[in-house]
Amino acid sequence: MCGSSSEERHEHRERFHAGPDVSGGRRMNMRAMVLDRSGQPLRLESRPDPVPGPGEVVLRVEACAVCRTDLHIVDGELVLPHLTLIPGHEVVGIVERLGANVDALALGMRVGLPWLGGTCGSCRYCQQGHENLCDRPEFTGRTRDGGFATHVVANSDFCLPIDLPMDPVHIAPLLCAGLIGWRCLRMAGDDAVNLGLYGFGAAAHLVAQIARHQGRHVFAFTREGDTAAQAFARELGVDWAGSSTETPPVPLDAAIIFAPDGALVPIALKAVRKGGRVVCGGIHMSDIPSFPYSVLWQERQLLSVANLTRDDGREFLHVATRTPLRVSATTYALEQANEALSDLREGRLQGAAVLIPDASMAALRTETTDAKHRQREYTVPSNASTS
Repeated sequence: MCGSSSEERHEHRERFHAGPDVSGGRRMNMRAMVLDRSGQPLRLESRPDPVPGPGEVVLRVEACAVCRTDLHIVDGELVLPHLTLIPGHEVVGIVERLGANVDALALGMRVGLPWLGGTCGSCRYCQQGHENLCDRPEFTGRTRDGGFATHVVANSDFCLPIDLPMDPVHIAPLLCAGLIGWRCLRMAGDDAVNLGLYGFGAAAHLVAQIARHQGRHVFAFTREGDTAAQAFARELGVDWAGSSTETPPVPLDAAIIFAPDGALVPIALKAVRKGGRVVCGGIHMSDIPSFPYSVLWQERQLLSVANLTRDDGREFLHVATRTPLRVSATTYALEQANEALSDLREGRLQGAAVLIPDASMAALRTETTDAKHRQREYTVPSNASTS
């Protein structure tokens, strides 16, 4: 699939039919939440069994977290190469079918499928080890159908083997919120002892814990008046939590902006010290307002993070096995994807929203008085010191 033409990719998307099956002939009865038009609710659709092409696998989706990028896609804030589309790129699944020439994965393996779903391998960025900047990339849930479904077809080379002592619901947020958060943290620099996090959602609640485990001081900034998010941040051990309009008690060495609000850029630049860094972690942000050059002067740096590499994924999943992470997730049935997106859009979540496509996996969902969706947390036990 990598580097294939748009016609070939369209042909691949339409290739859902019965065919050779190395999984023993098991029927899968695929269901998916489909985007027909930007700005419209997703629609539940039944599809025939998907069939993997060469180098591909079919995953039975155990859980798929809902990312702000999914929201940008559904709301029409990102250009899409085609519709219809199945969103979702924080996928945890079991390998159920193997295409030809797949050697690294086996039937029954649990893997993660992140945002980066394929690269050309031949452009200057791929050749130089910067596959996140590939000129002809494929993105799960944007150029390839994603994980808001019971099954997904994936490029086997871009699946990440999962070996974590936690259930799929709590692994799923690690595959974007965790991965992009980790790349942002690395770009903030090892010398960023005083670290600010603007926007305290799925990514920030994971990054905050890793940063504290590394011995950094963490300062959490939320929307004005969002006392629930500030209290949640304090529960996770941050040193200070307040509104993004407030000045932190000490100058920051670096700040990471997860909220898609361009107005936060000059605010964060004012909060960092001379030579400090501001890292923008999102794929989309509202316009950045003009600001005096003095705000940027004295060697302050403004950086953006684009996508991720497979090495990022492997490195972060290794770190996750060695860091006690408290992962907060609110679960939804597949059919409730629109509700999950709405809760994310309106800021009603603490941590991540996660879809559970398979009704037989309802045991993963904790009982509360709210029958629609359930919030639960999981702490990854630490088995070693920070690497």
